[in-house]
This record gives sequence, C-alpha cells and structure tokens, in this order.
Amino acid sequence: MSRSAFQRLIDDGCTTVNGQPAKASYKVVAGDLISYTIPDAKPTHMRAEDLPLEIVYEDADLIVINKPKGMVVHPAPGSAAGTLVNALLGHCKGLSTIGGVERPGIVHRLDKDTSGLMVVAKNDATHRALQAQIQARTAERKYLSIVWGNPRFEKAVVDAPIGRHPVDRKKMSVIEGPSNLRSRAAVTELTVLDRFGPFALVEAKLQTGRTHQVRVHVAYAGHPIVGDPVYCNKRQLKSGKIDFVNKVNSLIHELQGQALHAYSLSFDHPRSGKRVEFAAPLPVDMEALLEYLRQNSGE
Repeated sequence: MSRSAFQRLIDDGCTTVNGQPAKASYKVVAGDLISYTIPDAKPTHMRAEDLPLEIVYEDADLIVINKPKGMVVHPAPGSAAGTLVNALLGHCKGLSTIGGVERPGIVHRLDKDTSGLMVVAKNDATHRALQAQIQARTAERKYLSIVWGNPRFEKAVVDAPIGRHPVDRKKMSVIEGPSNLRSRAAVTELTVLDRFGPFALVEAKLQTGRTHQVRVHVAYAGHPIVGDPVYCNKRQLKSGKIDFVNKVNSLIHELQGQALHAYSLSFDHPRSGKRVEFAAPLPVDMEALLEYLRQNSGE
C-alpha cells in the first residue's frame, strides 16, 4: 500500500495504537501495539461519462492513456465531472480499488495542464505491481519540456526535496534545511536535447513522483517551463526582432498552460513480466512552438 493510503486509514480512524485512535504525528515507542483494519471498498457513486479517450494500449490488466492537456485526472473540488476517471468509468467496468473511491485505477497522476502518458490499473494486483515498480524506480517516466534560458549543463540531476509551499498552499517548492521535515525526497534527471537562443528543449526523467516535481525542479534549476502559470508567472519574451517576439509570445499564449508532455513510459508488464514501452507525440500547440523556434531562433 502507498503512504497516502495508510494516511487515509489513520485519518479515517482505522488505525489504533494500544487500542486507541492515534494521529499520524504520534511518536511510537518500544512496546506499542499498532493495529489497522482495511475497510471494504466503497462503491463509487461517480458518474460514468462517455468522453473521448486516446488509448495507446489496453489489455485485461491495464490501460495506457495519452491524456490531453486540460483534463483533470480525478474529481476534486471544482472538477466534479469531465475528468479522466469519469471517462474511464464510461469506458470499462473494472478498475482497481487501491486508490480509493475517487481514484479508481489511478496509479500515478499528471497535472491538469500536462499532457501525456499514464498507465491505469484494472485490478488491484496490477495496481500494486505498478506501484512497486515506480517506488523501486524500475518503471521509467520521461517528459519533454520547453524551458526558458540556455542551461549551462548538458545533463544534470536535481536532488532536492519537495513540499507544500510555506506561504502559497497551491504551490509546491523545494524545502531544505531544518524545515525539510515538511518535504519528501525528489530526484529528477535533466538532459538538454536542443537549444533555441533564449529557450531549450529539455528531457526530464523522474526517479520519484512528487506533485509538480518536474515543474518545481526545472524552475529550481533556473529554467522554468514556458507557459507555466504557477512557477513562471506568465513570463513573455521581451527582446529580439519584433516579428519573432510577437510570434513566440502568441504561441506561448496559445499553449494555455505549461509546455510539458509525458512522452515516454516503460515498465515490466505485471502479468507477463515482459518490458513494454510506449511513446506519445507532442500535442499540436507545443509542437507548433517547438517547430517555430527550430526554424527562427537565429533571428
């Protein structure tokens, strides 16, 4: 089970210490008896919706989806319908229950405005096997991002813990030093694939999977993702030839979010044990910006 799943058991009173309910912050001592009960899965009352899904691969155990930008993965306040989970419920009857009532089948997530590959589990055994591979770092997830600036590195490893921002609770941030108890270890491998004057195409390979990890780590490295409304503050190009500047800023505006795409996913299939690999092309808006930069960045 995942850390968050155990957190829910504690919050729901399903975990006791010496027969009494205890908070997650309780400091255990030698001799404590810790018990937990896993309640039966609750039936989901979320509405199945007939929404389009770009299915890259599907079998009896799992589905690989190319999630579009703008789609929320699971219902949350402000996004009760139209999510990937609603679409999945409309597509198939069986999904794993480990993620809880609101996240059936969801092994890992992508931000609303990040497009790309996700694997969804149809049963609990598949879900556990995929989670174990993610935790053991044998599952491989790679992203493509267009970032601001010309990185001084060709390859870099950002090893910086991520936690909730101490002031802005909607943001995540790198938290180091004495306060890093509020954060969790996060590691991202960065590789510069191409350079376009004031921009670069960077591949990010996850070793861990924290909320907003790629977005936070590239910004921490000094190269925030183009179009990121949270970690880039609606930045625009200000110098260069007028036509080039205007066109680039127009293409950035058309992104309607960060230029970040989960383009590669590979793992060992839980049933066969064989390595499977999937790839998804860049979305049209991101490809348009990238192609323009390739052809005109010398201006």
